[in-house]
Amino acid sequence: MSADQKLASRMDQRRQVALVVYQGFKTLEATGPLSVLGYASRHLADAGFAGGYDVTIAAPDSGKIPSDTAMSLEATVALEELAVPDTVLIAGAARIEEVLCGQQVLVDWCRENGPRFRRCAALCTGSFFLAEAGLLDGQRAATHWNYAERLRQRFPQVEVDADAIFLQAGHFWTSAGVTAAIDLTLAFVEQDYGRDIALSVARDMVMYLKRPGGQSQFSALLTGQMAGATSMNEVLTWMSERLDQPLTLNDIATEQGMSVRSLTRAFTEQFGAAPMAMLEVLRCDRAKALLLDTDLPLKTVAYRAGFRSDEQMRKAFRRRFALSPRDYRARFSTSGTKQG
Repeated sequence: MSADQKLASRMDQRRQVALVVYQGFKTLEATGPLSVLGYASRHLADAGFAGGYDVTIAAPDSGKIPSDTAMSLEATVALEELAVPDTVLIAGAARIEEVLCGQQVLVDWCRENGPRFRRCAALCTGSFFLAEAGLLDGQRAATHWNYAERLRQRFPQVEVDADAIFLQAGHFWTSAGVTAAIDLTLAFVEQDYGRDIALSVARDMVMYLKRPGGQSQFSALLTGQMAGATSMNEVLTWMSERLDQPLTLNDIATEQGMSVRSLTRAFTEQFGAAPMAMLEVLRCDRAKALLLDTDLPLKTVAYRAGFRSDEQMRKAFRRRFALSPRDYRARFSTSGTKQG
């Protein structure tokens, strides 16, 4: 079979997906992945391919399943009647400990069928179900940062990563909270049908193709925003809007009407890093997005992120991630086709 024939065969393959919900599931962790899969199927059809996703909504009992908002989803099949699909997505819940105690049917179903799944993703606190079933023992797992310590205490045999967007351990995947479910589902689309289809879906949803799995749930800018409204937060935002400019410490201090010493002291006190060190972090964040979402040459990525040269960018990546930009792009991309 030629390469073109193999590609066509892949794009014509239909995949069976089960979205598992229960009373109190998080709405966006169900509707976000559903939207991704729906858009992907539409783009495949528009391109003349027969592939796409056949999605079944399943629950411990069939019928209308209320979420944590005013919205409900209709489960068309009960778990005990569900044929093992290609891919399983398990939504999370805000009151996960209470839900876990009342959903033994779901835990037992995971324990019995988990080893037979080709791919299973526990979204946000959905990881608690896999952990309760013993399927994450000795494995790294992600969850929403606010639940990480609870997951760690309840399941000490699981290696909890409180910072990752999503992680893979064999055929089990776990993700951080809420919108990270969309990131993970986009990664599945890319894995199944290639980067072009995944990128088209991301554009439909007006978002990056993905924040890379295994990376921080928080960008440097978001971390600053979480600190509240302060003058130093304004400095961070001002810096982030001028990454392509050759900023110096004196430039930043002058803009803020402060001495270099006062700026450095106040900034470091709030963020735990000096202004120029944080500027490098911001530039690395922008470079990471460009490396993953474009096929731009390294020199162009460096320029757009504000580095003086690709060598300066390479040294910054080595220092912060123990990877070169080239290796970073290769490690966190799931296909070799990128868009400019």
